[in-house]
Amino acid sequence: MRIRPIARDDLDGLQALSQQAGVGFTSLPDNREFLAGKIEAAASAFEERTERDNRLYFFVLEDETDGELAGCCAIEGQVGHDVPFYHYRLGTLAHSSVQLDLHRTIDTLFLSSDHTGDAEVCSLFVRPEYRGEANRHLRNGALLSKARWLFIAEFRDRFPEKVLAEMRGLFDDNNRSPFWESLGRHFFPMDFDEADRLTGLGQKSFIGELMPKFPIYTTFMPEEARECIGQVHRHTRPALEMLKKEGLRWEGYIDIFDGGPTVEAYIDDVRAVRNSQRCRVEVDANAIEESVSRWLAATTTMLGFTAAWVGRAPRDESIVLTPAEARRLNVTTGDTLRLLET
Repeated sequence: MRIRPIARDDLDGLQALSQQAGVGFTSLPDNREFLAGKIEAAASAFEERTERDNRLYFFVLEDETDGELAGCCAIEGQVGHDVPFYHYRLGTLAHSSVQLDLHRTIDTLFLSSDHTGDAEVCSLFVRPEYRGEANRHLRNGALLSKARWLFIAEFRDRFPEKVLAEMRGLFDDNNRSPFWESLGRHFFPMDFDEADRLTGLGQKSFIGELMPKFPIYTTFMPEEARECIGQVHRHTRPALEMLKKEGLRWEGYIDIFDGGPTVEAYIDDVRAVRNSQRCRVEVDANAIEESVSRWLAATTTMLGFTAAWVGRAPRDESIVLTPAEARRLNVTTGDTLRLLET
């Protein structure tokens, strides 16, 4: 398994991924024209033909045995420049009465665009048959997630100070969002799936046009909806745990539709960015490929960026690869890799 930039001839494979991802995966709608545009935008970014505030770096997880696309992930260079990037910010209002000797604090939600200009890690999806530890396709989600940090570390000057990730919110047993039913439905003349689909297609102006500009008192919401604030969907918990291990934290921002948390960090404080290192490649025909590896390696070129697991730790600023590992990463003796211990 290896990570590589998406290519223009990956449209069929990307659409197949979007169909498996289904409703709820906002950034990967099953719309062929939209997906083709996303591929072209990514190609322009990797070819460095796109201005800084519009760069989209989109990667795919490729099964080298048959060339199938097993998953995907992406990095938005900066959010909120072309299309507003909205969140609710959880705040507190204090009320007091001297005469009655009463003091109360009430949670509130403020419509905000505070993350404008930040980078975003997004669009992580792994096909069901490539998940879990029941076969040799171990840790594919981790490979997709962590490869992005190595890319950011290698091309640090292309990214701003902060990075965020939006987590899917809590849904009930009937696949309904209590947060949406309590709040969003009252302002948007559509159901959750349609609102989600429109934002996935980049049509977000209606949010600022229809949502209230004044604070929303959460005490007016049912308890079931309040309990969704900052909570994640059960399928999103593994992704959240990986991000938390890298140092991303919830700072009180939530998705305006489902109430899921937005986690964030300063890029230079992210563990994988801070701890990755460069090493020189040595290809050894006698080296044995390990079945499970703790080291992630990535190449140091933009267009040829490739990431995969390798079997050995670096020694004396060099890393020994088997011929198979070298072919997977498309490197040879004397090349440079960026490495991270996981």
